[in-house]
Amino acid sequence: MAGYFSIFLVVLTIGSGLIWLLDHLVYAPKRNERIALAQGSSELPLDEDVIAQIAPEPAIIEGAKSIFPMIAAITIFRSFIFEPFQIPSGSMMPTLLDGDFILVQKYAYGIKDPVWRSQLVDVGEPQRGDVTVFKFPLDERIDFIKRIIGLPGDRIVYRNRQLYIKPNCAEGEQQQGTLVCGEYNKIKLDIVNNDEYKQGSMPLVRLTESLPDVSHDILINPQAVEPVERYRPQQPGTRKDEWIVPKDSYFAMGDNRNNSQDSRMWGFVPKENLVGKAVFIWMSFDFENGPDSLLPGWVPTGVRFGRLGNIQ
Repeated sequence: MAGYFSIFLVVLTIGSGLIWLLDHLVYAPKRNERIALAQGSSELPLDEDVIAQIAPEPAIIEGAKSIFPMIAAITIFRSFIFEPFQIPSGSMMPTLLDGDFILVQKYAYGIKDPVWRSQLVDVGEPQRGDVTVFKFPLDERIDFIKRIIGLPGDRIVYRNRQLYIKPNCAEGEQQQGTLVCGEYNKIKLDIVNNDEYKQGSMPLVRLTESLPDVSHDILINPQAVEPVERYRPQQPGTRKDEWIVPKDSYFAMGDNRNNSQDSRMWGFVPKENLVGKAVFIWMSFDFENGPDSLLPGWVPTGVRFGRLGNIQ
């Protein structure tokens, strides 16, 4: 849906711009000639009502001229600078909650055209720990949001609810941040609490996971069975819970580790699918209308002002 809206904005911008340009080059000069002739034959200045009768401006031209600057500004801002998104699920809890409205920095990983999404300018690459929006590799009509865990060439292991990373190091490189080259680094976890979130009746453990450049909180269900049989793709020479990130691809995971469909299940995120980096929560609503409520479920019941701010 977001892709269709982008195309609609681009078409509307180009259409209104072409109408404005055509009027500026062709029709406006003709109207001005008629006004000048009428003014030359009159001893008094013509008022606006008379001018509108002599050289009326068609409604389609008037509309295009009024909306073009606004639509062009929105298209540029949304396509190349920031785009708003709404979080629709709990796969990124506790970092992002259902009902959070976020801004995604579109230029973080390069500037792309808004229709075909071909790369126009290279700007930067995703870093481990970035919360990233991307086109779902199995259905690019859908936008996904996950955290980048593995970079091209990394080896990732997720075993017994524990993350290990063997970084892809350049020749002679001994360390990448806190990751030691040539080793499977066990990513440090520190318990925050185990009574803040629940999945049904089961309490979830909140932990702080320390990646090389960012620490962030995750949720683990200690009673859930790890669905190793659903993990894919299984690559030659690896176990089911181990992945080698291909060139120009990334390994992404949700922070709600037992409630996230991510790279463990459907594979890697190609570079060309990246949309941008999630950087800010600008609004957050509660939706707690129960079955007995007179209000529909999409009506907010409260505002979570404490959640507004930068995304870690």
